[in-house]
Amino acid sequence: MKNLDIKFQVIFTLCSLFFVLNFQSQDLQSYIEQATENNPTIQKFELQYNIASEKVNEVNTIPNTEFGAGYFVSEPETRTGAQRFKISIKQMLPWFGTITSRENYISSMADAKYEDIVIAKRKIITSVSKSYYNLYENKAKQKVLEQNIKLLKTYEKLALTSVEVGKASAVDVLRLQMRQNEMAELLAVLNQQFLAEQTTFNKLLNRDKAISVNVINKLNIPSENFEINVENLAVHPELLKYDKIYQSVEKSELLNQKENNPMIGFGFDYVNVAERPNMSFTDNGKDILMPMVSISIPIFNNSYKSKTKQNQLQQQEILAQKQERKNRLETILDQAINNRISSRISYRTQTKNLKQAKNAEEILIKSYETGTIDFNDVLDIQELQLKFEMNQIKSIKNYYLQTTIINYLIQ
Repeated sequence: MKNLDIKFQVIFTLCSLFFVLNFQSQDLQSYIEQATENNPTIQKFELQYNIASEKVNEVNTIPNTEFGAGYFVSEPETRTGAQRFKISIKQMLPWFGTITSRENYISSMADAKYEDIVIAKRKIITSVSKSYYNLYENKAKQKVLEQNIKLLKTYEKLALTSVEVGKASAVDVLRLQMRQNEMAELLAVLNQQFLAEQTTFNKLLNRDKAISVNVINKLNIPSENFEINVENLAVHPELLKYDKIYQSVEKSELLNQKENNPMIGFGFDYVNVAERPNMSFTDNGKDILMPMVSISIPIFNNSYKSKTKQNQLQQQEILAQKQERKNRLETILDQAINNRISSRISYRTQTKNLKQAKNAEEILIKSYETGTIDFNDVLDIQELQLKFEMNQIKSIKNYYLQTTIINYLIQ
């Protein structure tokens, strides 16, 4: 039943996570599903939960039955005969409801472990998404660099033509070539960074690091943000875990009170008696069977009182930890919301600047037709275009990274 709940929660989280994306993002969703199935961190927490659940069967037991046997080396004589050996059986039973309290306590501990699975799945979804968007940013920047290198080669041809007719200097050509070399270097560096990030991504999916990752070609910032229900933060699994740990301490105290009660024991002693020779009377050689009842009373119960005090202090600690974590999550959520707004503002600004840079480029090209062109201006405009395009890509990536963080916190 728990596993089924986990599956439903993952599907719900995935649907919420990709609400802001278009159909092109199906590749990322399939990667996330693969990661939640194969990631060893999730498998580790699932195994820990299964172990904690199995412990319920471990505590559903009563104390061991005690068997004893003794042989009389020197046989004591009684009226009915000599006692030869003795057998005893004894079974202690905990106070009524103690075993049930143990089961409830262990079950509450298992419930807290269950939240670790939900948290781990959310974190894996977040990690996979972040890595994916890093790969997208890298690929997008590589494409921009390739386009700019082609553009510079076109400018280089114009410069060579201008040199031939005496309208430009050979220095202009060299500057354009040096700029191409810088971009080629940056492109090579980005390619190596992509391979490193690809390894990170593949290991999150628990697969070979060399497997190629398909990244979508284009991401756009939606015109409107999806609704953010901040109240959902109150039921975040990281906070629910503290509630369940608190409940487990309550169950621990109930168990402590039960174990502070007496234990009752039942059993019997059997004594084998030999017949007295050359005598005939009633009960000659009759064995002895003696039923027994015992009680174990915790007279010195300071340990139980200390346990009660510890449980009270632990509950206070859990409440403080929960409040501390809640404050931290609220801070992270507020930062993510504001950072996402900032990313949208930055994207709009870079788009506007890029459009103006392209207009300036067109003016320079038209000036070439009239016989004049300043290749220093060409390099300046090209550098600005590259800067704006890179910042635009960065803004898109940051927008989706902040969206991923928001979804981790409120979905």
